[in-house]
Amino acid sequence: MLNESFDMKDLGEAHYVLGIEIVRNRQKRLLGLSQKGYIDRVLHRFNMENCSCGQVPVNKGDKFSKSQCPRTDLETEKMQGKPYASLVGSLMYATICTRPDLAFITGMLGRFQSNPGEAHWISTKKVLRYLQRTKNFMLVYGNGESLELEGYTDSDLAGDIDDRKSTGGYIFMLNCGAVSWKSAKQTVIATSTMEAEFVACFEGMKQAVWLKNFLTDLKIVKLVQKPIKMFCDNNSAVFFAKNNRRTSASRLMDV
Repeated sequence: MLNESFDMKDLGEAHYVLGIEIVRNRQKRLLGLSQKGYIDRVLHRFNMENCSCGQVPVNKGDKFSKSQCPRTDLETEKMQGKPYASLVGSLMYATICTRPDLAFITGMLGRFQSNPGEAHWISTKKVLRYLQRTKNFMLVYGNGESLELEGYTDSDLAGDIDDRKSTGGYIFMLNCGAVSWKSAKQTVIATSTMEAEFVACFEGMKQAVWLKNFLTDLKIVKLVQKPIKMFCDNNSAVFFAKNNRRTSASRLMDV
């Protein structure tokens, strides 16, 4: 039908789309999305193709703040030669496409693009070392018995040292593969772990509504008509959401 209206030719199955490699295993009915080639180019671009492998992109307890930014002209001049913004941008593209495991640290490092410090630059190279070890990782779809959408949310409490705001995130799984994810600083200051987790749940619920409408319009997933399962690891936030009770401590969460 398209050939009747446009001058075009069939190039066969897609193997690369915007730097994303598509891997198929028809015997096991699996489909994978990989960015190994893109990651190799990023490592080469920043002279890290032969770097040692890192176990994690960020260690528990690592903190980033404006106090780590340059305070003297000498420190500022030293950081001007570092392609910090370019590296963070390269990490962001991988995060958006196939690497939800980088969402948290990429969001943290992106807050200091205007004035990065030496500690921030060292942390970006630590992420590259982690990518060196995991560049063969890929998103895999097809292991699930049913096409059921599930969401998971989480949050820290006042993790941002500068303004004491929390960082929340969510991830949605479909057919045992991640299809949507996000990690971002919350716009409000939470005064308790329950409140921070509840705000993260709220952000996840908004995305759940969008995904439900999107999958409904595709008309290929019947199970989307069922209630979407959302998981949160904070019992107080779950209790508050289920019971819909209002107390003096929760009056700021009414909206």
